Amino acid sequence: MSSAQTPVTPSTGKLVIAWALVGVPLAYGVYETLTRVAALFG
Repeated sequence: MSSAQTPVTPSTGKLVIAWALVGVPLAYGVYETLTRVAALFG
């Protein structure tokens, strides 16, 4: 009993857009946090 399954390969464009939608706000939040911590302790 063998079942052949084709792997799911998302398109590269959609993958880049999805990472950008998550990564850009995350990077901005990390940057803002670090600058405020530096101002608080520095």
